[in-house]
Amino acid sequence: MKQNRKISIISNTCLTIASLLALLPFLLLIIASLTDNNWAIANGFSYFPGKWSLDAYLYLTSQAATIGRAYVMTILSTAVGTALSILVTSLFAYGLNNDQIPGIRLINLAVVFTMLFNGGLVATYYTYNNIFHIKDTFWALIFPNLMMNAFNIILVKNYFRGSIPDSLVEAARIDGASEFSIFFKIVFPLSKPIMATVGLMTGLMYWNDWQNGLYYLTQRNGSKFYTIQVVLNTINENISFLSSSGSSGAAAAVSTMPSATARMAIAVVGILPVLVIYPFFQKYFVKGIMLGGVKG
Repeated sequence: MKQNRKISIISNTCLTIASLLALLPFLLLIIASLTDNNWAIANGFSYFPGKWSLDAYLYLTSQAATIGRAYVMTILSTAVGTALSILVTSLFAYGLNNDQIPGIRLINLAVVFTMLFNGGLVATYYTYNNIFHIKDTFWALIFPNLMMNAFNIILVKNYFRGSIPDSLVEAARIDGASEFSIFFKIVFPLSKPIMATVGLMTGLMYWNDWQNGLYYLTQRNGSKFYTIQVVLNTINENISFLSSSGSSGAAAAVSTMPSATARMAIAVVGILPVLVIYPFFQKYFVKGIMLGGVKG
């Protein structure tokens, strides 16, 4: 009994220390965004700054219209992309889990192959831009690279194989249920942990994605589809450009701009919604990863 208590105390202590080490960088990020810009430039960022300021957030407030529209577009693209990803990935994984399908081993091999090799940026860009014509459209934020990947397919497939009894599916087939009925009425409702896991990982990718906006959205025609990450990255690049410019006008603009702390505020604005949402999905995320990754 004493031995178990000692192990529990040591384990809890180690986990507490690890949690603090993970949280401290986020705390420093928030404090840095609230630090006076001139003090930060002179002394560096600190957990105990000598002077506080809201200038970085006031600067972002001046861009409120652009940032607000970008937030709406980010939420919309994340919601649509995640929903489509869960649907397509789970349907694909359900088919791969059926060993009776002719050529299923070849299809499985093709899925694994995409984890190791891809066509490269040039071929991908040409395909989406010249064949599917998604440039400067909302779908440029949804389809390229994010909606479905082999890792999620294999994760969901392993969950189906290890957690959904074959006898349950066979009984439904004997009763005359179609494959779509089996999937949507039996398999999908029993797969909440893995669906939450895939949904969380995919949602994070959509929320943090800026490359699709960079590649497929132009400032002239596609800026109305800019997501928060694209807008914040543009603001950050503008600050860097003004800071490095040698002109007197740029120097005057930088002198009134919280160039150092604004970058921290930009990061806070980008990650805050994720930090708020993640705890509600944590239990499903851990369970789904364990069951989907180990079984199969």
